[in-house]
Amino acid sequence: MLIAAVNHKRRFQMVKYVVKKVLNNNVLIAADDKNNEVVLIGKGIGFQRKKGDVIHQDIIEKIFVLKNENEQEHYKKLLPYLDEKTLNVIISSLEIIKKRTRGTLNEHIHVALTDHLLFAMNRLMKGMVIKNPFLNETKAMYPFEYEIAEEVVDFIHEAANIKLPEGEVGFIALHIHSALTDKQLSEINQYSQLLSTLVRTMEENLGMEIDRNSVEYMRLIRHLRYTIDRVQKGETLEESKKIKELLKKEYPLCYNLSWKLIKIMQQTLKKPVYEAEATYLTMHLQRLRAKQKNSNSLRVTDSIRHE
Repeated sequence: MLIAAVNHKRRFQMVKYVVKKVLNNNVLIAADDKNNEVVLIGKGIGFQRKKGDVIHQDIIEKIFVLKNENEQEHYKKLLPYLDEKTLNVIISSLEIIKKRTRGTLNEHIHVALTDHLLFAMNRLMKGMVIKNPFLNETKAMYPFEYEIAEEVVDFIHEAANIKLPEGEVGFIALHIHSALTDKQLSEINQYSQLLSTLVRTMEENLGMEIDRNSVEYMRLIRHLRYTIDRVQKGETLEESKKIKELLKKEYPLCYNLSWKLIKIMQQTLKKPVYEAEATYLTMHLQRLRAKQKNSNSLRVTDSIRHE
């Protein structure tokens, strides 16, 4: 993994690096005090440096040290494709993310997001745009990460005159969430696919098309996200048997659908989903259904008025 090596206030750990090769003004290859090869990245860190120069940790700010050998090699392979301007934009983008998250990131984001942004920019310049099928789910599940990703995309537009499509906001948000939670993107994408399957199942069983921009949809998606988190952690919810029986009697369609959704979650996550989840999920489904019925009634009334 990538380890953030620098905090200029931590002078009690005086690590020094010997320059082995300057790649450009912002990136250089160096050896640490144990002779491990590392990649140091930071604005201006390579300026007027030459082989054999010593760089002390106490003067280094806003850099990263690649400790994992595979990630180090991956990053070094990316460097020939990065011109100085693009690299500066990406480094600044990462600084925005670190500032907004207060440095609580797993530093694997440095390689992963550099890789993603580089090829996203190249695809855009070639007129190729990859559709993000889970954009709405990502926006609903990770609003904090999505907000930061929007800021990053705005910055890239301003700094490099490259307007990344909205789908890229979702992809960047997932990279940020991955670094915040120390989860692999593959695991996070599995959640997105699961949520998409659950929503399609709801629409099919309720005979309705859910408005992906509605407040009810956002609440439902966030509820499902926290449900998945609880399942993964083995956590349970308290349940009122009276409320359960009432919902089962009054809203059988939503109650039965909640169990169908729970079975899908169990099959996908390979973990048990506790019974109390059905009660809370039924409430969300009924609220969504009632909202849709109300909206349909208003449209019919409005149509009659204009006839």
